[in-house]
Amino acid sequence: MAKQHLDPAAGPVAGETLEAYLQAQATEFLRALRQHRETGGTSSNGGGNGTEETVDAARALRRSARRISGTLHTFRPLLDTDWSEGMRPELAWLSGTLAREHAYAARLERLLGALNRLSGCSPIPAQAASEPRQEKSTLTVGAAKAGALLERQMTLARTRAHSAALQALGSSRFHAVADSVAVLASEVPLSPSATSADLKPLAAAAEGRLTDAITGLPLVSAGNPYNAEALVHGLSADPAPHPQDAPWHQVRLLLRLHRYAREVMYGTESPVDVRLLNAGQALDRHRDAAEAATAAASAARTPRIAPATAYALGVLHADQRHEVEAARFAFRQAWLKETVGTS
Repeated sequence: MAKQHLDPAAGPVAGETLEAYLQAQATEFLRALRQHRETGGTSSNGGGNGTEETVDAARALRRSARRISGTLHTFRPLLDTDWSEGMRPELAWLSGTLAREHAYAARLERLLGALNRLSGCSPIPAQAASEPRQEKSTLTVGAAKAGALLERQMTLARTRAHSAALQALGSSRFHAVADSVAVLASEVPLSPSATSADLKPLAAAAEGRLTDAITGLPLVSAGNPYNAEALVHGLSADPAPHPQDAPWHQVRLLLRLHRYAREVMYGTESPVDVRLLNAGQALDRHRDAAEAATAAASAARTPRIAPATAYALGVLHADQRHEVEAARFAFRQAWLKETVGTS
């Protein structure tokens, strides 16, 4: 696969650019935090009591925290080591804590939507085409109870995540993070070599890590309409995540770091790279479908559920694993499109 190289003639070369980007993200963080407090701060990202402004503020907090953390990772040789290594895990903690409630809500919406679709007129992917009336009847009977079970489990998880987010936002740990970001907005702890450093080698290294990780993906299998190996695990008794998913999740994280490095180099107002945008959207769908499939499988392991409920959850699990495969195929098409055209 041909590598996508950063233009050596474009983009800034001085550590001042890194400083300006981090200060801009820190300012966005502080602005979002002020908005979150002014609107009540009762919801981290869409809980029952949160206003739309509060939800937007929480998203902006997460977005800025991710960008600061990712930039500290990619350009760490240009920053004070002790400061950046201490800051990154705290920002990751904050972003992850604020994202959890939204993730549970989105997952429940996805699962209930899939159940409604599967129990209607759509074909059932987990079953053969024979005896369609019996299949539809069995799935319809179990779908309502499966949906109720998922709603109870996801609502409980979301409530706990909401409480954890509120607790985090009021903790001394969060206030320490906010204080560090406030300092960052006015002064970035650069290393002595940063004043004359070139950003391009570090940004290119982030791109190289992404390309290497993509090379290790089974893109040939992702090009097939049906990946039997990916579905063989089914509703295994093992609650561990699907063994094929981890490399794809890692590529998603590396793609995000590459995007942030490009923002540092070329600015947030630079034209959007459509290839990266489409690839990133496919990987987001992959993550969402994989986590939804895991949730369906977990619900199916609930003790003493009715056979019809277990059946509906099994169909739902298989449906979401097919969505995983569709997302992998979409990523393959997006990523190889430019490569095929230029090779």
